[in-house]
Amino acid sequence: MQSRYLPRQTLVGILLILGLAACAPSTAGPELSAPEAHKRAQSGQLTLVDIRRPDEWRQTGVAQGAARLDMRQPDFVDALLRQVGGNLNAPVGIICRTGNRTTQVQKALQDRGFKQVYNIREGMAGSAAGPGWIRQGLPVQSCGNC
Repeated sequence: MQSRYLPRQTLVGILLILGLAACAPSTAGPELSAPEAHKRAQSGQLTLVDIRRPDEWRQTGVAQGAARLDMRQPDFVDALLRQVGGNLNAPVGIICRTGNRTTQVQKALQDRGFKQVYNIREGMAGSAAGPGWIRQGLPVQSCGNC
């Protein structure tokens, strides 16, 4: 007689796979490498925004030309809208330390109507997506008064 229930090992395996899939990074939209983001920001084709906390800005500096908008601030979206002159179609590149927060913020901004939000997934410090802004020797501005 065959049981209608899954064996315990099979059930544990399925739950493990589902759990790992839930933890896997997802991409909400387009991405840019740090060098490409730098190039576009310098040529005026992209508004670069560092969404980290002020203590992180002080610790590593900020990508050259990036606006500093702490994602935890209640007026974050309004501040970003001011940064792009109210243009929801303006290309915006967002960067954090390693790309985890930018993935979430990218999706939230898209949900708020922003059309061109680029995730710089390797971040300032690097991640599995790439070596990061700092290790690639891209220019950084100190932020001692942040």
